[in-house]
Amino acid sequence: MVKLKLALELNYEILDQGSDFIFNIHHAHTPYQRVVQESLVLSQTQINPEIYTDAATGNRYMRLHANVGHLKVNYQSTVEINHHRAEPTQIAEVPVARLPMQVLSYIYPSRYCQSDRLHKLAIREFGHLWQGYSRVQAIQEWVQKRVIFTPNTSNGSTSAIDTLIEQVGVCRDFAHLMIALCRAVNIPARFVTGTDYGANPVLGPPDFHAYVEVYLGDRWYIFDPSGTSIPMGFVRFGVGRDAADVPFATIFGTVNSLAPSIDINPVHDNSLNYVLPHHCLQALSTAM
Repeated sequence: MVKLKLALELNYEILDQGSDFIFNIHHAHTPYQRVVQESLVLSQTQINPEIYTDAATGNRYMRLHANVGHLKVNYQSTVEINHHRAEPTQIAEVPVARLPMQVLSYIYPSRYCQSDRLHKLAIREFGHLWQGYSRVQAIQEWVQKRVIFTPNTSNGSTSAIDTLIEQVGVCRDFAHLMIALCRAVNIPARFVTGTDYGANPVLGPPDFHAYVEVYLGDRWYIFDPSGTSIPMGFVRFGVGRDAADVPFATIFGTVNSLAPSIDINPVHDNSLNYVLPHHCLQALSTAM
């Protein structure tokens, strides 16, 4: 089991007549991810935030209206993750006819993942491979070989097609391209937001992270196409078809934003079966 303590701070300068925010920064509750403790502190004490959990995804959203001036959002949590683990060679793909109905939306093209435009490429590259976990690994490795992780090379409009052409990007772009290629061969894949535990400090301070979950066998398995972090240390915020569904903050109004501050500390205690997140050869899942 993995136990992590996380602290997140967001800072905004709000102009004009105030602004509305929708945040997705509360950690999700899943059968394998348990939020042991959490706290939220807002610098504007008169704010009365509304928190809502989406029944379909488990995403937790916070909506609030902030007044002109400075707004600091401080969220802290302690999370236990008891991963489902499986042998990759034993995990097969699920034919479309047998996919659960709630999974079907993740085989269609979406705003940033134009899988319909990548069908011929995906069939040529991956259509001949054994249909199981190893084919998804091959897609991940293909993306990693062709895209170079390069900060500040993409923006909010960059799609999977753009990343394929430019061959540079950040975690969000790697995730979109992998998702699009999976869907192009009828493998359900979705976009997940978390934090980049284990990332090389050369890439910068701890930050939000985008990774991929692919539906294989009977559950969603974790993949990290950017290869920058340790999947065992991923703590889920939200899931969606692509980045458009799960921004950590959506802002309505005139606001100056500062870079987020994120601190991630694992708990190592053998007596309680807490282990440090590490790379492993097993397939990992934290969601059904």
